[in-house]
Amino acid sequence: MGSISRPVTEFCLDLYKKLNRNAENTNIVFSPMSISVALALVHLGARNNTAAQIEEVSINETCRDASALLALPLTQIYVLTLFSSIHNLYFALQQFLTCSKELYGAMLQTVDFHGAVEAARIKINTWVESETQGKIKELFAPGVIDIHALLVLVNVIYFKASWEHKFEEQKTVQRDFKLNQNEKKPVQMMYQKGTFKLGYIEEMGAQVLELPYAQKSLSMIILLPGDMADGSTSGLEQIESTMTYENVMLWASSEHMFETTVEVYLPQFKLEGTFNLNEVLQEMGMTDIFNESKADLSAMSFAKSLVLSNVVHKTYVEVNEEGTVAAAGTGAAIVRRSLPLKEVFMADHPFLFLIRHNPTNTILFFGKLCSP
Repeated sequence: MGSISRPVTEFCLDLYKKLNRNAENTNIVFSPMSISVALALVHLGARNNTAAQIEEVSINETCRDASALLALPLTQIYVLTLFSSIHNLYFALQQFLTCSKELYGAMLQTVDFHGAVEAARIKINTWVESETQGKIKELFAPGVIDIHALLVLVNVIYFKASWEHKFEEQKTVQRDFKLNQNEKKPVQMMYQKGTFKLGYIEEMGAQVLELPYAQKSLSMIILLPGDMADGSTSGLEQIESTMTYENVMLWASSEHMFETTVEVYLPQFKLEGTFNLNEVLQEMGMTDIFNESKADLSAMSFAKSLVLSNVVHKTYVEVNEEGTVAAAGTGAAIVRRSLPLKEVFMADHPFLFLIRHNPTNTILFFGKLCSP
């Protein structure tokens, strides 16, 4: 199981850097674990170079086993389904259909992308909305699916967990959140004082806080840049530019944190991330599966022309006093400095966060909050 952590984290950081290229001052949230499972489903139906490229991007030889991925507590509601044009369904291989259902709980559903593309879009959106208890309403915007679509992979995640130590609602007050050097906005800032694990990335003046969920198998880790005297966000960029698998594991490791009394100020926030991953996955090396002359999905269907038309991923994250609702290099030295009696963790400027499955050290969600 430990083998899952590294490939998922490396995929997470690679994907984040690509999604973040043109996303200055923009919130980001996604589930690397959820996308990895989705790609593992497609991998079931892929052969030869198409399969090798998927392994290169998201899963390697050590964690091909779907049961290892699924043993993780993804969420209460996790939706993974392939939608195929009606004429291709008849060619689907029974072994693929059986494995995808048994291993991933995934179904192959038929829709008519050719004769009734708008009806197909509405059918998929309605199904996703009902599966996620209304949290994810319009997965596919009008025009995203066209009449040439052959196979669409739908991957949404909706996760709900309560804090081990809840914030008291009466202590939530309005405070300013510094969006950047010049702008602020009022937010509902939650507050609690308690014993938490806290760490430092000394050379960046950044704080790392672990907020455990009930049962302690899951935690939210917040990477909070030092509050620059001029209010700039360069501290966030500094963390982003030095994020490697080794560094993130080190920064977020419980061994490098210490339990101390912390005054925690954390804004309430809701984030939704919707990404069509076609372009990004191709940049990362998964090119054949989108190319009609090169795609080899022969373990999925006898149909020769089968290519992946769209990979859409949507995540929903809501953080409040009760807990979280979510629908979807060189090592840095961490130095323990002499501590005052209590620490203040003031998340009133942009920060990174991740939700981790502690027993396997695997990142389930990753995000950047620039504007609550």
